[in-house]
Amino acid sequence: MVLPGNLTWRWIIETLQAPADQSQRMGASRQFAIDSARLLADTRCNHICVLDVSAVSPVTDFLVIATGTSPRQLKTACDELEEMGEPRDFRPLSRAGDGGANWSCIDFVDVVVHVFSQDARMFYDLDALWGDGEKVEWEREAIK
Repeated sequence: MVLPGNLTWRWIIETLQAPADQSQRMGASRQFAIDSARLLADTRCNHICVLDVSAVSPVTDFLVIATGTSPRQLKTACDELEEMGEPRDFRPLSRAGDGGANWSCIDFVDVVVHVFSQDARMFYDLDALWGDGEKVEWEREAIK
């Protein structure tokens, strides 16, 4: 089976993993996506959405989409995500958009994080593009 670029490695890894490992990895990916959304909220990003796209995407399992307020904030938020992912075995396969003012993206393979400016988010509208994905609740419960 010939697959383009990174898809080849993903297919090999998923094929070789035992079903229990896949289930465990899916749970870890879900938690990492939730924690990523919480970290983005803590860095003052807004309109954060976590989507489970495992049933509709052959490339990733979760998308985290957020809106930042400035290019510096986009970069800082992505830097902090990388720091959070490293000890959890979520290392970025690639990172794009740091030089621009509109968008930053980090591909952790199982979780892909997009941080947009308001205008870029409206233009690309990933929320609608991946609307068939299941929304994942990520917000912390209020302390009573």
